[in-house]
Amino acid sequence: MLQSRLLLLGAALLWSTAGAAMKLCQLSGMQIACGRSLIAGLFLLCTVRSARRPPSRAVLLTGLTYAATVGLFAISNKLTTAANAIFLQSTAPLWVLVLSPRWLGETPSRAELLAVPLYALGLSLFFLDELSPGQLQGNLVAVASGVAFATCIIGLRRLSTARPEAAGAGSSALVYGNLLAALLAAPFWAQGPEPRAVDLGILLYLGVFQLGLAYLCFVHGVARTRALEASLLVLLEPVLNPVWTFLIAGERPGQWALAGGTIVLLATLWRIVAPLWTARTGKLRGAAG
Repeated sequence: MLQSRLLLLGAALLWSTAGAAMKLCQLSGMQIACGRSLIAGLFLLCTVRSARRPPSRAVLLTGLTYAATVGLFAISNKLTTAANAIFLQSTAPLWVLVLSPRWLGETPSRAELLAVPLYALGLSLFFLDELSPGQLQGNLVAVASGVAFATCIIGLRRLSTARPEAAGAGSSALVYGNLLAALLAAPFWAQGPEPRAVDLGILLYLGVFQLGLAYLCFVHGVARTRALEASLLVLLEPVLNPVWTFLIAGERPGQWALAGGTIVLLATLWRIVAPLWTARTGKLRGAAG
């Protein structure tokens, strides 16, 4: 269980580098969406043998939810502020909370139910200085991105628990999802600026590490972690995102962001340590009995 949680945190860490990397890239949002998804899809196709199998209906549906996640998020960043887009996509755990009992048969534990409002409070404080009113269309697209991410989490979780021989189904879904996302964004490539060598290098990093390796970590982590728990742990991403931006671009987060980020970090630490403490206490009690 600890290894799975660390894989999920590793995914969140890699995802969080997107903002800083994109600030150094002069390409448009749709060019980045196309390039990084194409590279991520090819990277996974070349490195994960089990991802090359013919897709089942479940794999294609999960790939579609993945493509919707990255596509809608890119669109929402054009229609609303970046803070609104990230915050509203981070509502994914709420949708997982609603959908996972019916679609996965996973009833939230008491600890998970207590964790949801704690994370919500931390994220609310984190974005308090940056959230903007209005821009309804972009905000609705960002909410749709959150719903898509929740269904993607549930889809990957279902693929990992369906049957032992489907171990590579999640990776296969990522391949088809990335290639579909790249295909949908491809018509917009010519509308952006001419890429420089540094832009292509950034795309390579985003595709291989920030998307490809990150989602590979996520697939293996969610295979042994309940969907709601996984969706809460990766909320570390929006907290770490401005850390890299501060270190690279010098953008200092406000006091509310620091307070909210601290709450999310402490909640994440609690979600990792608490199960280990419970298991250790149970073993000690069993030995004493």
